[in-house]
Amino acid sequence: MTAIQIKPKRPTRMISSPEQALSVAHELAQAFRVDASRRDRDRELPFEPLEELFASGLGAITVPLKWGGIAVSTAVLAEVIAILSEADAAIGQVPQNHFYALEVLRVNGTQAQQQRFYREVLQGVHLGNALAEFSSPSAHQRTTTVLENGGHYLLEGRKFYATGALFADRIPTAARNAEGQEQLVFVPRHQKGVTVIDDWSGFGQRTTGSGTVIFEAVEVDVEDIVPFQRAFERPTAVGPVAQIMHAAIDQGIARAAFNDMLLFINTRSRPWPDSNLARASDDPLTLDRTGQLAARLQAGDALLQEAGEVVDLAQLDPHEQSVAAASVSVATVRAWTTEVALEAGNLLFELSGTRSALREHNLDRHWRNARTHTLHDPVRWKYPVIGNYVLNGVLPPRRGTL
Repeated sequence: MTAIQIKPKRPTRMISSPEQALSVAHELAQAFRVDASRRDRDRELPFEPLEELFASGLGAITVPLKWGGIAVSTAVLAEVIAILSEADAAIGQVPQNHFYALEVLRVNGTQAQQQRFYREVLQGVHLGNALAEFSSPSAHQRTTTVLENGGHYLLEGRKFYATGALFADRIPTAARNAEGQEQLVFVPRHQKGVTVIDDWSGFGQRTTGSGTVIFEAVEVDVEDIVPFQRAFERPTAVGPVAQIMHAAIDQGIARAAFNDMLLFINTRSRPWPDSNLARASDDPLTLDRTGQLAARLQAGDALLQEAGEVVDLAQLDPHEQSVAAASVSVATVRAWTTEVALEAGNLLFELSGTRSALREHNLDRHWRNARTHTLHDPVRWKYPVIGNYVLNGVLPPRRGTL
C-alpha cells in the first residue's frame, strides 16, 4: 500500500520564534479559560478549541530547524503546556503525547519519515496516542502487534488511556513486531479498522478523550512504522521530554487553583465568626498558607526552567550521564509539581468550603484534575530514583515514565 498523506482540518499559522510561541499560548489560554468550567461540568469535548490550538502553529514548535521548524527549548515547551493547562487542564494535557511522538520521531525516524511527518505537523496535523493497555501484566508490556502480511503490515490490538486519540489526525501506537521489538505506528485516525471509543469516565481531566482505541486488521504502510524500543536501548532524552510536560500540566493546574482561590477569597469571603469581623484575607492563618503556596508555586516555575535546560543538554549530547541528569532533574520537578498541584486544590477547598463544588462554581475541578493527572506515573516512583542517584550514583532506568 502507498503511505497516506494526512491533510490538516484548517489552514495553519507559522510560528517563527519562542517569544511568539509563548504569546500565542497566552492568547489561546485567554480564550480557552472562558468556557473551561462549563466544558468540565458538562463533559463537553473540546474539538473546536483543539483545532484552534493546532491551527495556531503551536503543534509544530519542536520541529527541528532542518525540517522548517523553530525547535524551541524544552523550557519554552514546558511553559507553553503550563499556560494551556492553567486555562484548561484537559486541553493542556492533550498535546503532551503529540510532542512525545515527535521526540521519538526525532531520535529514531528515518530521514524520509522525518521529512514526511514533520511536514504534516507544520501544516497542522495533530498526533494522538495509543500506548497503554489493560490486558498486559505491567505498564511496559504490550500485546498489540504489527506484523507483515503480504507486502504490507497489519495492526491488531486494543488500547486504553489513549489521550487525544479522539481528536487526532494520526494515532501513534505502540505495537510489537514479529521479533518482539516495540514500534511506534503513526496510524491515520480514520484508517479502516480503527475504532476510537469515547468511554473515558475519570472524575478529573474529564475532557481529554482518554478512552479506548481498537485496531482490527488495520493495514499499515512500512513508512508509518518508527522504531520505539530503540529510544530506550541507548541514552536519549525521550523519557525526560515526556515527563517534563506532565510536570508542566500539574504546574498549570496548581496555578489555576491558586488564582481561583485568591479570587474566591477577595470577592466572595464573608466576615469570619469570632474574628472581630475580620475578612478571610486578613486572617493570619490564611495569609500564612497563601504565602507558603505562592512560594512553592514560584519554586515550581524555577524547577521547570532548570530541568528544561538540563534536558536540552541531553538532547544536544546524549550519553549515559547527560540523560541520567535530565531524568533526575525532571523527576525532581515532577515530584514537586505533583505535591503543589494537590496542595493548591486542597487549600482552595479548605478556604472556600464545600459550596465551591456547587455547579455554578465548579471549583472542585482543580482538585479533581490534579488528583487524576498526578496518578499518571505516580510520584512514589520518583523519590527512590532521585535518592539512589544522589546517594549511590545509580543511574535511573531509561523509560518513558521517568
